[in-house]
Amino acid sequence: MYGTVAHCRIKPGAEAQLLAELREFEQAHVPGTVATLVYRMDADGRECYIAVAFSDKEAYLANARSEEQDQRYHQMLRWLEGPPEWHDGEIVAHLGLPVQSR
Repeated sequence: MYGTVAHCRIKPGAEAQLLAELREFEQAHVPGTVATLVYRMDADGRECYIAVAFSDKEAYLANARSEEQDQRYHQMLRWLEGPPEWHDGEIVAHLGLPVQSR
């Protein structure tokens, strides 16, 4: 599996709108999408991390390069104080179980 983790800061009062946008992403059934997780930080409720897992790097890159994802990304930016900080990489384990290599 492969994915990305975004670190971002939500504009005041915009959490519900951001979550609605992320639900739309889930409902779009983007090929290869496995899961989306959103973390709200205890120390600062406007700071969040968004983790998105894909079946493989190819599915991730296909989505990242698509015009539809570019549109979703720009819509999401309306609810953030600035662009997210992205961290992409291979998912080597989940739920304490190793991910099978290809």
